Amino acid sequence: MKIPVALCSVLASILCAQSACATPVSSQMKTILVLGDSLSGGFGLKPSEAYPALLANKLRAAGLNFQVTTASQTGGTTEGGLERLPGHLKRKIDIFILDLGINDAFRGVPVDQIQNNLQQIIDKVKARNPNVRVVIAGMQLPNFASDDYVSAFGKMFAELAAKNGGALVPFLLDGVAGDPSLNLPDGIHPNADGQKILAKNVWRVLEPIACETAAEPSSHVR
Repeated sequence: MKIPVALCSVLASILCAQSACATPVSSQMKTILVLGDSLSGGFGLKPSEAYPALLANKLRAAGLNFQVTTASQTGGTTEGGLERLPGHLKRKIDIFILDLGINDAFRGVPVDQIQNNLQQIIDKVKARNPNVRVVIAGMQLPNFASDDYVSAFGKMFAELAAKNGGALVPFLLDGVAGDPSLNLPDGIHPNADGQKILAKNVWRVLEPIACETAAEPSSHVR
């Protein structure tokens, strides 16, 4: 019996989805912590519409057993992240997504200080979770002033990723920033459709890391 071409395509897509991870995954649940600001908090939207919740959906669809916790705060800064972090270090973290820095820049905080705060956050997470995988969500300032500050801020995230052996999402708002159809009326925060693109931007980087992490034996918090 011949199988219709359309059915073949469906079966192929299902098989590809099931084989996204090259190595067998563990049935034990792993954890992802997202420490961020209003972008990961889904400002003005339902929590289920924010990109961390959308990542949780993608993980489930890929057969990856992860719990995604969002520790985000509207207007969140790197200093605020340092203050909020200890309460989230009581539980094991397998993958850490860091999404902070842009609010510091809007306030004119020196780039060196922003970078130092972010490094302290990473250090504290690693001290408690030596095998944690770090994903840094990069941000860029609008090109209204292509000065040294803008340039240094844009390069900071890649430098942090390289220094800490982390993975980099080059620009979290890629494909969303500046598009009125993908943002709320304030022109700053993504709407539900914009959040879907943010999720895709992060997923491209997160998926292979999640596959590798899912196959690793579980470790305990120090």
